[in-house]
Amino acid sequence: MKPLNYSAAVRAIAGAAMIGTSLSATVAHAQASDALKQEAIASVDAHADMVAKAVDQVFSYAEPGFQEVQSTKYIADLLAKNGFKVEFGVAGIPTAFKATWGEGGPLIALGSDIDCLLGVSQYPGTGRLTPMVAGAPGHGEGHNSGMPLIVAAAIAAKDVMVKHGIKGRLLVWPGIAEELLATKAYYVRDGLFKGVDANIFTHVSSDFSTGWGEGGSNGMVSVEYTFHGKTAHAAGDPWDGLSALDGVELMDTAWNFRREHLPVTQRSHYVISNGGGQPNVVPDVASVWYYFRDRTFKDVASLYKIGNDIAEGAAKQTGTTVEHRILGYAAPNYGNRPMAEAAYANIQAVGMPKWSADDQAFAKTVQTVTKREVKPLATKVAELSTPANRPRSIGGGSDDVGDIMWTVPTITIRFPSNIPSMIAHNKLAAIAMATPIAHKGAVAGAKAVALTVLDLMTTPSLIAKAKDFQQNVQFKEDTYAPLITASDTPAIWLNHDLMEKMRPQLAKFYYDQSKYPTYLAQLGIAYPGDAAKDPTK
Repeated sequence: MKPLNYSAAVRAIAGAAMIGTSLSATVAHAQASDALKQEAIASVDAHADMVAKAVDQVFSYAEPGFQEVQSTKYIADLLAKNGFKVEFGVAGIPTAFKATWGEGGPLIALGSDIDCLLGVSQYPGTGRLTPMVAGAPGHGEGHNSGMPLIVAAAIAAKDVMVKHGIKGRLLVWPGIAEELLATKAYYVRDGLFKGVDANIFTHVSSDFSTGWGEGGSNGMVSVEYTFHGKTAHAAGDPWDGLSALDGVELMDTAWNFRREHLPVTQRSHYVISNGGGQPNVVPDVASVWYYFRDRTFKDVASLYKIGNDIAEGAAKQTGTTVEHRILGYAAPNYGNRPMAEAAYANIQAVGMPKWSADDQAFAKTVQTVTKREVKPLATKVAELSTPANRPRSIGGGSDDVGDIMWTVPTITIRFPSNIPSMIAHNKLAAIAMATPIAHKGAVAGAKAVALTVLDLMTTPSLIAKAKDFQQNVQFKEDTYAPLITASDTPAIWLNHDLMEKMRPQLAKFYYDQSKYPTYLAQLGIAYPGDAAKDPTK
């Protein structure tokens, strides 16, 4: 086990990213001793096999938003076996839990997402795009790796704290239905983070990094518009009908014309979630589901109002009525500077995983077979991301961890469990997510999280600086203004019918840890030798 080198990490931060800031603001993280951190690293290493098996297990469950029944139970059981008290049903969401441990001292929250995506089922360990179950969900974002990482980090921090009598409390939570951006605003509204001093979030990547400030992601509101009309025989007497589908189509047409006159930073997209029954019946009910995204709270609210106005206009044109309901919300992301600087020093101290020749060969073969840019697995951590070195954002994706970021000081640690050049929300991003690359990246991430937890637990000034930054820097830039109201409820019905159909088929592929050391072994896929082969032949 290599010694930690915090002095080098501090020099790198000071030299590369601390423009306009005194060195004293960058070194508060150093209070947790190297000896304590070595013990935390040893604990994570001792649980590396648990992490690998958990990564594979959650991958095999392939459960989308609000249907993460087995995934969350599995993770919650691991925490319960290690001394955490687990309570399900957070914010009225059946698959959401909170796991708590400790007494006195700071309260540090740890979380990561656990849901997967619709329609991206993919065999791991091969670059041949082959679904395990046709049309089924799959981990084409890599969320199967995040909660196993968090479990290992929480156990490691707890072990060190118990051994050395360090007072403090841990709160572990899973990101449910993140791909729907549908829960964390409800977590916040319903008080999950009340009394929390700081929160560490993680997300899968091909790099190892963190950052602070306005993060470049868009805020977002997810809203479904449902039009109501009147049925009639579509050929015999269409004049007696009022088509709800006409309302949907006119709304979509009007929105697409309006795009030309919206800010370049906005992103908006939709699906017709209910287009009616059959062509010879004028649809009396039809629905369209929109995501409206932009850079600020004000801009998201503006898009939402425009959408509502256009929907009302479409209803008037078609003689129908329209109602809408919010299905999800995500605030713009904003990372905490003192926490990010502390975490970055720990990321540098941990360093990238030791990739084997097989790991690099696998990455290259997959990139070649899938005709993506060939880039080796990174061997150096990325630089600390700051407003000074980030390119100006013109809009993009969203993550509802933003709601937590505007509630308590929060950072995101990106950990290297995937390979470069893959397309997110695609089968390509699932290929490596039950391989040694995913396992090693999650272990590295767990170490960085555990070390940062110890910094927060043993350094009151770090928490004080994190809170001061949020109050006096972050909150001066914008104000948290979510669009969900007290009467809105999480859309827990989403994906239920799909999983009723898919779960029996997916069950045939669940990982059996009692028989196989890895999921690839169960599937009969050789690593890295089968990276270019069709796993079904």
